[in-house]
Amino acid sequence: MPETIDLGNIAAEVIRKRIKHVHLNVYPPTGRIRISAPEHMALDTIRVLAISKLPWIKSQQRKVRAQKREAPRDYIDRESNYLRGKRYLLAVVERNAAPIIDLQYKRIVLGVRPGSRTECREELLDARNREQLKLALPPLLQKWETLMSVKASKVLVQRMKTKWGRCNPDSHATRLNTDLTKKPPECLEYIIAHELAHLIEPSHNARFALVINLFMPKWKYFREELKDLPVRHEKLDFQMEFKNCPKTNQNSFEYFSYNQ
Repeated sequence: MPETIDLGNIAAEVIRKRIKHVHLNVYPPTGRIRISAPEHMALDTIRVLAISKLPWIKSQQRKVRAQKREAPRDYIDRESNYLRGKRYLLAVVERNAAPIIDLQYKRIVLGVRPGSRTECREELLDARNREQLKLALPPLLQKWETLMSVKASKVLVQRMKTKWGRCNPDSHATRLNTDLTKKPPECLEYIIAHELAHLIEPSHNARFALVINLFMPKWKYFREELKDLPVRHEKLDFQMEFKNCPKTNQNSFEYFSYNQ
């Protein structure tokens, strides 16, 4: 069962897991706090760690509460949808035939069977986004792998609720969010460069900043552009990981934002 700790006027949920370090998450849209902690760590130790980062917590809460979000989608006529950073209106055509998606001038024509459910329409558009992202990836991967002298073992494209991308430095596997298809091309390229940079430096530390600055000097501009764009109404969380968590000195942690 989850436990709750009081951080002044902020309540935080504590989840016990078989992990080595403490992970602190701030979730939209309200700034809810959840802490994942090792199974046998004392609750007082967890609370001390969390209190030491109250300024960070409050800062991330302000960010998630201010974050622009898309309204929940109904997938009906004249609903706004985005591709490559441009706005399109959805045109739903009901017909007794196999589903289709056709991109026309400022319109996405969605052909579905009569009475199709919202979930089915959403799945069709998500599948198209996944395929479009797969088509866009090869030249961008080749470009950035060559520039950085790294190689991803595999790149998976999937819907991700809380991250634009994820890289596993051990396996060299990379995951990318299908929602990147909706964003301007430079945002996709930034996330690819960001994740591949983790094959050089796994952490978001000073060395990582040097790496990404070297290969993509304008990365901060692209990151801010991505932050300013609306995200799904679920969407991105902020996470901090405490290293060497039984210790509480100021050098025992690092933090990173997945709202890259």
